[in-house]
Amino acid sequence: MAACASAPPQATTPPTPTATATVRTGPATTTSGKARIAVLLPLSGRLAPLGQSLQQAAELALFDGASRELALSVYDSGESAEAALEAYRKARAEGASLVLGPLFGASAAALAPAVAQGGANVIAFSNDESVGQAGVWVMGIAAPPQVRRVIDHALQAGIKRFAAFAPNTPYGDQMARTLETHATARGAEVVAIELFDAEGLDLGTPARRLAATAKGSDRIAVLVPVPPPRLSAALTALATAGLDNRATQYIGTGVWDVQRVGSESLLRGAWYAAPDPARRADFERRFIATYGRPPHRLATIAYDAVSLAGQLARVRPGGDFSAQALSNPNGWAGIDGAFRFFPDGRVERALAVIEIQGDRSRVVGPAPSSFVRPVN
Repeated sequence: MAACASAPPQATTPPTPTATATVRTGPATTTSGKARIAVLLPLSGRLAPLGQSLQQAAELALFDGASRELALSVYDSGESAEAALEAYRKARAEGASLVLGPLFGASAAALAPAVAQGGANVIAFSNDESVGQAGVWVMGIAAPPQVRRVIDHALQAGIKRFAAFAPNTPYGDQMARTLETHATARGAEVVAIELFDAEGLDLGTPARRLAATAKGSDRIAVLVPVPPPRLSAALTALATAGLDNRATQYIGTGVWDVQRVGSESLLRGAWYAAPDPARRADFERRFIATYGRPPHRLATIAYDAVSLAGQLARVRPGGDFSAQALSNPNGWAGIDGAFRFFPDGRVERALAVIEIQGDRSRVVGPAPSSFVRPVN
């Protein structure tokens, strides 16, 4: 769970933790024995529509069966780390056994001191791996694993040369470094890394440098982690610079996992890694039938988080939301495919490799259905 789509950037610095008195908590279960679960979402401000879509996805998971074990309460985490921390404290005071959300990495990081002081574990909806830690798991679909997955697929297809053409931003730099590290570790050759000005008009100069370096008789995979509409200019610059489209395999990340990406003719045959879209199609149909509009791309993460909480609530009376239970090495099934949590707060996802074919895309590298290894 793309990022395929990523949570909007958040520049807020987490507040410095201060010593606080132990929060008095309410009962962890209702009178009927349901486990109290909190969901922290941005329900006010400019991102309220996104928060509402995630809230509706969480409710849909309740309709689909989780309501038998869960009593869900939703709290407004706003857009700041301070607001998220206040929402977390309120949820704990009202007895939450597990906290789902918040959406932003900085907000999730702000909850870590409270969790460490004996608070409820957190499954954040962020895709920022760097904020994951013991007690705070990051459930979003992080970008570096997408790069590693599509590189491995290219290697299996016989491609041994790689390059990156990325914006000179923290995201672009991270994607380029991930390609360089992973491809090199797999024994492949990284022939060029070109970072261009994300806001500038001159893409031609870095594109020509890459094209000159990439020339050769062997096929090459070029990572272009650029979302539309800027993607079109980047691909055009590479083609104008002389990069042979017949010998070039374009690869990308979840920023390509958007509608009408196939309208870009230069992307025909390109690959990117993301959850299998077939799994998401039924969820989207049911969401539209229930709420009358399509869900936000991140909505599946909220649905899967509530479904997971429902499974954990069945382990024993009152549920088991411990770190050990959450980090089950066999993982969990979700709308966005199989996933599992590591003790250090990261998530591993089973991603598919998708080939763009005009208006239609097809899975060319199926995602594993689970993390359970067969017994020989």
